[in-house]
Amino acid sequence: MAASAGPEIERLIALLAKLPGLGQRSARRAALALLKRRDQLLLPLSDALAEAAARVKTCQVCGSLDTQDPCAICADRGRDPALICVVEEVGALWAMERAGAFRGRYHVLGGLLSALDGVGPDALRVGPLLARAGEEAVREVILALPATVDGQTTAHYLADRLAPSGVAVTMLARGVPVGGELDWLDDGTIAQAMRARRPA
Repeated sequence: MAASAGPEIERLIALLAKLPGLGQRSARRAALALLKRRDQLLLPLSDALAEAAARVKTCQVCGSLDTQDPCAICADRGRDPALICVVEEVGALWAMERAGAFRGRYHVLGGLLSALDGVGPDALRVGPLLARAGEEAVREVILALPATVDGQTTAHYLADRLAPSGVAVTMLARGVPVGGELDWLDDGTIAQAMRARRPA
């Protein structure tokens, strides 16, 4: 962008370009749209970002994001505490909720095991998962992880670690395509995969 744009606009573009799915060109278009529609977009977005930064926190039970701790899902007495669905990130949890196929509780790992990226078990929320699985009320842990090499590696590792707890460990059925990420799938595929889960 031309130097005449000013450092404030350059900073806005640089920050927008860091968002998933936005490169430099998309960030420039987004910045221009925000600036042209200051009252309708830029100022409300600024307020929403400030409020989210101030109020959103990580749930100490499951690792999700909410304005309360424990989160609304963990606090919901209508959910089955005997079922824990393990997901990679919060985006996958939101995808499961959109599908409406699961009425238990969740556990957000915070990533996947990856030897290439140097991500080991200590970098993930494995310990809290094992502690939760050891609770008397829990009878099944569902591994809803991506059908990628890292996702399957993580699923096998967790199945091995969960085996001594005696809980049933299941995985989503193969309705989830290889290489697929949960937050990119349609609701019907997620719902079918949840219904057709199998032992890990």
